Amino acid sequence: MKRVIVDYKKLNTSLLDLLVERYPDGYGDRDIISFRNAQGEWVECIEVTTEETMYLVKVSKRLTTAMEEYDVDESDEIDIKDSKDFEEE
Repeated sequence: MKRVIVDYKKLNTSLLDLLVERYPDGYGDRDIISFRNAQGEWVECIEVTTEETMYLVKVSKRLTTAMEEYDVDESDEIDIKDSKDFEEE
């Protein structure tokens, strides 16, 4: 299974759909996965999985806000940039 770390800025609507579906009431401390990345920095993520890929989405205040706003009105477009590349190197 492919594993990908995704930053908030690189989320697309498909991943937001999966996040809202997986965490309809938001995520809590038990859902957060913490680890050190290749640069030695602490990273906190939540997991969402498709048939082919496990996404670790970096936790941030902006992620929480985006999930709340997206959940409230899914018909509106969310302005998310750079949704092409999901892998962090």
